[in-house]
Amino acid sequence: MQFIVFALTYPFIWLFSRLPMRILYIKSDVFFFLIYHVFGYRKAIVLENLKLAFPEKPEKELLDIRKKFFKHLMDLVMESVKAFSISEKQILKRYKYKNPELVNTYAKEGKSIALVGAHQANWEWSVSLPLALDIPVYGAYTKLQNKYFEKKVYKSRKKFDIDGFKTSKFVKGIQKNFNQHIQAVYVLLSDQSPQIQKTFYWRDFFGVKVPVHTGAEMLAKKFDLVVINYVAKKVKRGYYEIEFQLITETPKAFENYQITDKFTKITEDNIKEQPEFYLWSHKRFKHRNKVPTKFK
Repeated sequence: MQFIVFALTYPFIWLFSRLPMRILYIKSDVFFFLIYHVFGYRKAIVLENLKLAFPEKPEKELLDIRKKFFKHLMDLVMESVKAFSISEKQILKRYKYKNPELVNTYAKEGKSIALVGAHQANWEWSVSLPLALDIPVYGAYTKLQNKYFEKKVYKSRKKFDIDGFKTSKFVKGIQKNFNQHIQAVYVLLSDQSPQIQKTFYWRDFFGVKVPVHTGAEMLAKKFDLVVINYVAKKVKRGYYEIEFQLITETPKAFENYQITDKFTKITEDNIKEQPEFYLWSHKRFKHRNKVPTKFK
């Protein structure tokens, strides 16, 4: 059954990925009309998230942000499809790294790095990180259930030499590299809501108390990783600029959760600059009414 699903759908994805970007954006506009105006996909969830994050903004402005978000979301879908066939020249033209020297300087000093980030603008094209950095890059990924799709997606991610570990084996992968004295950058998207049973820390995110991921901080302290944030900012349709922002080069000098606090504050500031390009369609505030007494 897996092969049948793959055989029926992958040829269309492959053909889509070969189309010029201008054609993909025309298709994006069509999908936006259907998703937003016809089906109303997650419109209520997005508006609720925006009201919680920006209670001071009038509803008219929030509705405008919501509409722009869905336009961007459909663009992101097309850009993700394009990632299957995009060339090195194309991606470097559209996904420009503003200050890779920040990362490369620490690489030259023999440091390994935790590269933390959020679901802002376009994170899918970060597979091009090895083209800008002078150090091996590893990411965490969730293996797809369809083994045929998994093989194609893995091949697509490896195209620019990014490597990865399954999420469940990520810590073991870092430990193995550490034991073998292999330097690397470890990419960690750390802005989504963790499972309640795996939560160690709650804090405000846009003024709302939520559980937050602390894995990046724990790994940084365990393996003495330099912690650097990266954010993709949308310049115009199909074009992004990626900025690296130092959080700390001495993680062990911080009290517990201070690094997580810094990351969360940086994420908030970046979202405020371009609120329409954050992934508001996921339920970031879904646990806000489950705050343990000690964190209230």
